[in-house]
Amino acid sequence: MFRNYLLTAWKVFMRRKLFTAINLLCIVLTLVVLVVVAALLENTFYPTGVEGRSDRYVQMLLYRSSHTDKPGWRSGTLGYKVIDKYLKPLKHAEVVSAAGLPLTISVYQPDRVSSLQMRQTDAEYWQILDFRLLQGRLYNQDDVAQGRMVAVINEATARKLFPGQPWLGQKFNAMGQDFTVIGVVRDELHVNAVSDIWVPLTSQPSSDYKDQMFGAFSAIMMARSPAELPALQREIIEAAKHVQYDDPNRFNTTQFWGDSKLALFSRTLLNSQADDGGASTLLSIIVVLMLLFMALPALNLINLNMGRIMERSSEIGVRKAFGATSRQLVWQLVLENVLLSLIGGAIALVLASGLLWWMESWGVLPYLKVHLNFAIFGYGLLIALVFGVLSGVIPAWKTSRMAPVRALKGNA
Repeated sequence: MFRNYLLTAWKVFMRRKLFTAINLLCIVLTLVVLVVVAALLENTFYPTGVEGRSDRYVQMLLYRSSHTDKPGWRSGTLGYKVIDKYLKPLKHAEVVSAAGLPLTISVYQPDRVSSLQMRQTDAEYWQILDFRLLQGRLYNQDDVAQGRMVAVINEATARKLFPGQPWLGQKFNAMGQDFTVIGVVRDELHVNAVSDIWVPLTSQPSSDYKDQMFGAFSAIMMARSPAELPALQREIIEAAKHVQYDDPNRFNTTQFWGDSKLALFSRTLLNSQADDGGASTLLSIIVVLMLLFMALPALNLINLNMGRIMERSSEIGVRKAFGATSRQLVWQLVLENVLLSLIGGAIALVLASGLLWWMESWGVLPYLKVHLNFAIFGYGLLIALVFGVLSGVIPAWKTSRMAPVRALKGNA
């Protein structure tokens, strides 16, 4: 019986080729966009690889200063003094890193000038992020303490700056300073890891950054285990109460937050002061947008299915006249929708994989490495199946309940 259902469904698809193509297009486009967007969001907020320890650390980019007796406030990025004096001593943190925000610089060589990104970091940065070292070594505490003019570069930069040459020991000039390459790491695209060049923060020509409350730094604070993360977040909030300003008449109150990657992004985007950075609000917005995106093809699918089933009333009347039950007819019509959704899902999986591969190989986003999320694909396919079933059950049941004579006349 099931084999007969499948054969009948296939013949219906081939008989109504335009309808079948439109239905498949709705399903495929919806699932491809859903899967690709979900894969990019997961790669951003819940990464693996170089930021695979993100379940153990929180980040801080912005903090807020105000005065209890005066209106107004200031929200700005961290200065090194705040990290060194108030975040480095945190008891629940195994490691605390100060990392400069990526700077766009010009690297001068005898025959070319290259525009690249550079980060100035401490040695703790390499203890938190799990870079894959390809050649040489990473700079350490001694390099930072001595202010050595050394640099770690990624593989793409090494190939660009020194084609056909050994990478280690090469020198380049950036911001009027000469650096020596001591290590090469694999290319990475993550919030905390994105850069082309990394140098010790003490390599700066001036040490004025050490006295700045506001600057161009971010902090990463890693707990000893994921279970200790809530205690670390509470300690970060408490540390804000001890911040002292050079001018207490301007600011005397501070707010700190220890954010996950999602919370950090939502706090920056929504300018939220909530404890979770507005992450729940941002997730709600993303879910609503995805549902709205899926609503249009779903409605089109429902209308198409209703029209297709109603125009087959004569066929249904013949089958009823020969003894087919209402349940058998409903199963047949619903199976057709389910089969079409599964075919569309298989096509969407291939196209989504191809699109992600194209984005990686053609450098749509530099250093992008993203994997297909089969869980999200499964949920998307499940939703498509639900819409397919719902769009077929009601008209199928209505048509199957008609008297054979009326159905044969084509009166839906």
